Amino acid sequence: MEPISIKIIKQLKAAGHEAYWAGGCVRDILLGIKPKDYDIVTSAKPDEIEDILEKTIPIGKEFGVILALQDDHEFEVATFRSDSGYSDGRRPDAVEFTNAEEDAKRRDFTINAMFYDPTEDKIYDFVDGQKDLEAGLVRFIGEPEQRILEDHLRVLRAVRFKNVYDFQYHPDTYNAVKKYAEKITDISNERIRDELNKMIIDKKRVEAFNDMEDLGLLEIILPEIQELKGVAQPAHYHKEGDVYDHTMQALGSIPEGEPLSLYWAVLLHDVGKPDTFELEERIRFDGHAERSAEIAGPLLRRLRFSKNFTKKVQWLAEQHMSVYNVLDMPKATRIKWFLKPWFLELLELNKHDILGTDPADLSTYEEIKELYTKEVSELPDELPKLLSGKDIMEIKGIKPGPELGVMLEDLEDLQLEGTVTTREQALEWLNNYPEHD
Repeated sequence: MEPISIKIIKQLKAAGHEAYWAGGCVRDILLGIKPKDYDIVTSAKPDEIEDILEKTIPIGKEFGVILALQDDHEFEVATFRSDSGYSDGRRPDAVEFTNAEEDAKRRDFTINAMFYDPTEDKIYDFVDGQKDLEAGLVRFIGEPEQRILEDHLRVLRAVRFKNVYDFQYHPDTYNAVKKYAEKITDISNERIRDELNKMIIDKKRVEAFNDMEDLGLLEIILPEIQELKGVAQPAHYHKEGDVYDHTMQALGSIPEGEPLSLYWAVLLHDVGKPDTFELEERIRFDGHAERSAEIAGPLLRRLRFSKNFTKKVQWLAEQHMSVYNVLDMPKATRIKWFLKPWFLELLELNKHDILGTDPADLSTYEEIKELYTKEVSELPDELPKLLSGKDIMEIKGIKPGPELGVMLEDLEDLQLEGTVTTREQALEWLNNYPEHD
């Protein structure tokens, strides 16, 4: 993508305009990170951009943003602008096309407001972004309150940038985010979800959640997680601390690159504990897995996750205490569990639940995983159809109905166990099948 984006910059410059890479890609280049995207800013007006570049889409032309299509890649090309008025706390009420310096000063953080001309290898930094980058600081440009009031999501973005890049807050940034944390309520749940997703998959996810808790954001965005603080656990089994401590330790044990659903399932697997806390012979949380699933559903729907994603995370939370049961199941029943589409992720949830506990004992997890590998590897790609429903009805003289379904399921169980492997054995089994009145 890099050479292609340079091609666009050269086209704009050849037409007599300034054109640079902007924002995140410049920050990442200076940090030695390969950028995921290359956004371009230019002195060319939207109409001029459309005239100069061959294929464009006016995705935000009123804000000076044009999508350029080049060699099967997409690039945002934006005209230098300054903004005025943010009555909805997200979009400017009006924009004025201006110069590079004014464009830089209307952005959020100094580390995101630098420009770079790759054709001349020159940085344009009007806000001391390089200085903050070297110091490892997240600092609002200009007056923090004004930046936050322009886009309320910036209180959450500050947390993400600080932790993803392992930086610190400038004191003015920290104080402003803490003061205006409640502004996040004016932001759409979809935008909040996207920021949370970026944080939860990052290696510094626990630090990000602790920051949100400290700044007052967690109780607003995810009150269900805030409520885990101070919920005691049986000290003999949970030397790590309360339910919040356990959840954060479990969440932090997940490596990067796992499915998004696993991070959310680990985060939510014990959200039912505050509602099920009881002190009997010891602290107990009977039924907390089911309660966690009940709480997870509305939470994920509130954040506008898809139905399938929500269903999966709920199932993982609900079943996270059931995974040990496979050791006591008949082989056929156990294999059916092994073949459930989300079983391996459930097993991983179990592992991180254990790793969130002090002391942690993974011996049972290892036993189940070894058993899974052995029994699933022995299965054929597809069970042979030894008897059809028609065969059974003709031999036993029965009609379609529940009885037939039970018989077919019983036969499948015997095949999964390896007890019945041929048609002859299946016929023998069927002839000895108990009659029902």
